[in-house]
This record gives sequence, structure tokens and C-alpha cells, in this order.
Amino acid sequence: MEKTEQWSSKIGFILAAAGSAIGIGAIWKLPYVTGVSGGGAFFLLFILFSLLIGFPLLLAEFIIGRSTQKEAISAYKLLAPNTNWNLIGKLGVFTCFLLLSFYSVIGGWIVIYLVKGLYGGIISEGAHYGELFNQTIGNPLLTVIAQGAFLGITILVVAKGIQNGIERASKILMPALFVLFLILIIRSLTLDNAIEGVKFFLAPDFSHITSESILFAMGQAFFSLSVGVSVMVTYSSYLSKKESLIQPAISIVSMNLTIALLAGLAIFPAVFSLGLEPAEGPGLLFVVLPSVFDQIFFGEVFLVCFLALFLFATLTSAFSMLEIIVAAVVKGNENKRKKFAVIIGLLIFVVGVPSALSYSVLSDVTIFSKSIFDAADYLVSNILMPLGVLLISIFVSWKIKKNILQTELLSHSRFGTTAFNIWFFIMRYIIPIVIVVVFLNIIGVI
Repeated sequence: MEKTEQWSSKIGFILAAAGSAIGIGAIWKLPYVTGVSGGGAFFLLFILFSLLIGFPLLLAEFIIGRSTQKEAISAYKLLAPNTNWNLIGKLGVFTCFLLLSFYSVIGGWIVIYLVKGLYGGIISEGAHYGELFNQTIGNPLLTVIAQGAFLGITILVVAKGIQNGIERASKILMPALFVLFLILIIRSLTLDNAIEGVKFFLAPDFSHITSESILFAMGQAFFSLSVGVSVMVTYSSYLSKKESLIQPAISIVSMNLTIALLAGLAIFPAVFSLGLEPAEGPGLLFVVLPSVFDQIFFGEVFLVCFLALFLFATLTSAFSMLEIIVAAVVKGNENKRKKFAVIIGLLIFVVGVPSALSYSVLSDVTIFSKSIFDAADYLVSNILMPLGVLLISIFVSWKIKKNILQTELLSHSRFGTTAFNIWFFIMRYIIPIVIVVVFLNIIGVI
């Protein structure tokens, strides 16, 4: 594939890749998954999986993409020609397709809330925010239209190419997201009984940990960092060979964990102060945020600002998911980009409609006792992503020549051979063993 553009700078790559990672994984999903999985012990597992598996795997995907300068499927073909290892790239493309189909549903919810907020239709005296959320997602026409609007924005940006606009916007909006989070945390921590929420979030209680919650924590680490689906293979293929791989990976993981911590500190003190259930589920953020901003002077204004930034963070993740699929199809022929961005986006919309209707006309339809939305989420986060991680770890540590790995990883870096050997050992032995053991435990073999 002939490269037509690269990131304009290292910070541009870091912010764009962080934008891919820091979306609803850290801000929306982590708080409610933590809530239903016991709190602090789950969050601790999430941190450990992010550092011990997510970070090494992020580097692995960076190596695959930057060394080949190819999109996901072609990168595996180039590194292992005349083999079937390119199925890893195809698995990543399929996973992103399915992931974006239900991810766009949550994006649609944010669009609805943002529009409502702009018209002053969220915060009001005596409002019941749980009921408001249930009414919103229970409206089949509204949720499908909003899902389509979210995907429409995603298609429009990816069709034009995402580097210039996303890089520039990220440099303003990502810091703004941090600032608004800090304001939200300050108010949340000053509510009555807030300390109970802090204890729930940060004090580990391993009595709630099961094999399934361990799998959830592992899946959440992959989901939050966008690893296991070769998104970072595609993004790193646009990175100059003059740049270090290790420093951006450290920055991305650090930013992701920081946002996850801020999200928990903003959400759980308010949950306990306002008498809500930490195991509220997917709607937790949409119930707690208005409740907290209700307590703040000019709360409606702050809520709209936060929803706008939350939408941006969600869109940057959606851009990366659609980008990996489009890049795999057009293979560098930019003349095909617009057409296939539209075609693929429309297919994703159609596949995602049942998830959008999971809380309304299809609420009685279940798959293994889960709603269509939850079943798609479970399949992606707890099966397809870990499977992708397993295959990538095996591919990188057994199929790519060690000297190529070492050259890519250590170039323009202050890290030495010892650090490389530790990373290689984790990729070859630790990650595959951990994933296999967790899966065997889930199915009852051990």
C-alpha cells in the first residue's frame, strides 16, 4: 500500500491513538462494569491487565503496523507470506465491525442527551433521571435515528480522511475533557456520603471476584485500549519510522488509566450520595451525570459541555473502528475511500439496529439470557478481543524474527535489551497462558 499521509507529529499520533482508546470504554463502560463486578477489586484487576497485558500488546500492534506501513490484513500478509496468519487482521476487521454496530447505539444515546441538553430538557427540578434514560432508550424510532446520526458523522469524517481534523481537535478537546472531569470530581467528592463511593471504587474486596469477573476485567482492559482488534496496527502504520514506539505506548496507557480513575471518582461518590445502585448497568453514566450537574451552578451548561466532549471522545474511537475496515478494503487506493466508507457504514448501521432496539421493541429477545445489545458486547469484549490478543501474541513472538522486533521496539528509545527481553517473554509466554487459563476456567475445564 502506498502511504499517502502520516501523522504530522508524535503528539498528533499519541492524541489520535489515545482518542481511539479513550472513548466509552473508559468513560461509559468501566464505571458500570466496575459497579456490577464488585468495585475496587475489579478496578485493580483492570489496572493490572492494562499494564501487564494491554501495554505489551499495544507495543506489539505498533511493531506490526509501523514495520510494514500497511493496514491490518496486508501487514500480516507481508510479515508471514503464504500463510493464513492474515486471518488475525480479518478477525480484527470483523470484530471492529460488530463492535461499532453496538458502540454506535451508545453514541446515539449521547447525541440524544446532547440535543436534549441544548434545549434544556435534561436537568429540571424533581427530575427522575433513571426514568428519563429508560424513556429515551425505550423509544425505538428516536434511538435508531440517533444511531444513524452518530454513524453519519463517523462516515463523513472517515470518508475525508481523519488525520488533519482529528489531530487538531484532539489537542484542544482532550485537555478540555480532563478539566471538566476535574470539575465534576470536585463536586462529586463534596456531596454527602461521597467517601462510601470512593471506598467502593478504590478499596479492593476480592470476595466479589469470580472467574467471569476476571474475564470481564481482561476484556475491559482490551476494550479500553483498543487492542486485540488490530486498530493500532492500522494507526501505527501512519507513524514515521523516526519516532519511538515505547513513549507513545506509555503515554496512551497512562492517559487511559487516568481517565478511568477520573471517571470512577466522578461517578461512584455521586452514586452513593444520591442513593443509586452501583450495579445500575449501561445507563449508570446517563443517570449519574445529570444528577451531579443538577447540584452545580450553571449545571446545564457544564452538562452540555461534558456531553459534547464525551461525544467527541466516542467519535474518535468510532473513527478508528471504521478506519481499520475501510483501510483494509481500499488498500491505499484513496479514490475508493468515500464509496466504501459509506457502504461499510450503512452495513454497520443495519447490523446495529437490533442492538438499538434491545431496550424497546426487541426487549423480549434474548441470546443466552442476554439482550441483543449485551450479547454483542459480551461476544466482542470477552471472546473476540481476548482471542485476537492470544493470536497476536503468538504471531509476534513466534512468527516475526526477533531482530526485527528488537530493531522496531528499541529504535529511537532509551530502553535497552533487558527491557526488550522482558517484553518478549511476556508476549511469548505470559499473555497466552493467562488467556488460555481464564478461558478454561470459564468453560469449567479447570
